[in-house]
Amino acid sequence: MCALHVIFDNPVIPGNTGNAIRLCANTGAVLHLVEPLGFNFDDKHLKRAGLDYHDLADVQIHPDIEACFAALGDARIFAFTTKATSYYQDVAYQDGDALLFGTEPTGLPEAHSHHPKVTDQVRIPMLPSRRSMNLSNSAAVAVFEAWRQMGFAGGV
Repeated sequence: MCALHVIFDNPVIPGNTGNAIRLCANTGAVLHLVEPLGFNFDDKHLKRAGLDYHDLADVQIHPDIEACFAALGDARIFAFTTKATSYYQDVAYQDGDALLFGTEPTGLPEAHSHHPKVTDQVRIPMLPSRRSMNLSNSAAVAVFEAWRQMGFAGGV
């Protein structure tokens, strides 16, 4: 089983969170959602994107980033941001690592990407003059690279 943690810091688009629920259900990663959320769990877009995977995913909701980081203990936390100079694929991922992503419209607040608990800031390469990738797509890219490095543990 994939022993990763995916953190969505203040997600606002229900479809992205639904996609992340499905991603985590299929890889074994734990999804951490940091409040405030821009939707509730009754949202039809969240349900449609997550399909019937909600019961198969470990989803934890935290009142703020401090509570989330505390729940992760000594986990290494990698903040995904377009402002980073290191690339996500250059990290040697380990069981228990956490992948931190910011809110859809604005990305990670600087206070969160520079938090003392953050191990490193990393980016996903893109063509020049592009603003950012979709949140759930970014999470999928990162989770599958980390899981690949761990030999797709638990996968078939």
